[in-house]
Amino acid sequence: DMPVVIAILNSLTGIAAALTGLVLNNMAMVIAGVLVGASGGYLTLLMAKAMNRSVHNIIFGAFGGGHEGGPAGEATEERPYKQTSPDDVAISLAYAQNVIVVPGYGLAVAQAQHAVRELADVLEDKGVNVKYAIHPVAGRMPGHMNVLLAEANVPYDQLYDMDDINDEFANADVVLVIGANDVTNPAAKKDPKSPIYGMPILNVEDAKQIYVLKRSMKSGFAGIDSDLFYEPKTSMVFGDAKAVVTAMIQAVKQV
Repeated sequence: DMPVVIAILNSLTGIAAALTGLVLNNMAMVIAGVLVGASGGYLTLLMAKAMNRSVHNIIFGAFGGGHEGGPAGEATEERPYKQTSPDDVAISLAYAQNVIVVPGYGLAVAQAQHAVRELADVLEDKGVNVKYAIHPVAGRMPGHMNVLLAEANVPYDQLYDMDDINDEFANADVVLVIGANDVTNPAAKKDPKSPIYGMPILNVEDAKQIYVLKRSMKSGFAGIDSDLFYEPKTSMVFGDAKAVVTAMIQAVKQV
């Protein structure tokens, strides 16, 4: 919810600037303030729509209650999961035909975008088709992942918005989730009691094999456990995303 609140605050700064411009009779300040206020408001509505929630619910939904479950950052119960190594992931990647990379905030924290681009280049040299699935609110602000991947010179035609790529997950041999939690959590579709129920997500659970890169099993920004991590098709790879992806690059080259 915090990115939405930030967008609202950005919009309010524009409105404040416009009002100040009226008081000072400064038309340049009025115009600039109106532009900032309008763009911030539009961005707020877009993000709320991406989460399938109203702005009112995002701002005031937590007052007077809260969702059931464990504290933010902790799993609510002990559940079995599978763990694997970068070398094992590299073998699956090297022999796959279609691979989809799902970037999240963990990629941004580790500054792993250049390593991910290098991994994709190595896979493409082996004939693997690589695509990137971008959720509207992945990261901390809309467009966060697009900016990071563009910085690493990832070809724009390999970036796909959620609506454009969701049907392709069923044909993906391997999905590599890098630090994304809530935007891939199947609970958004299956668990009416989940705080994120109804939020459109990437259909990662439809893929044939899923690998999730994380530092630990701690929950993501929403503070809830992700059901995706416990799927039979999912294997966890723990560690810094950049270091893990770099290890995968070396392993893929040796396959």
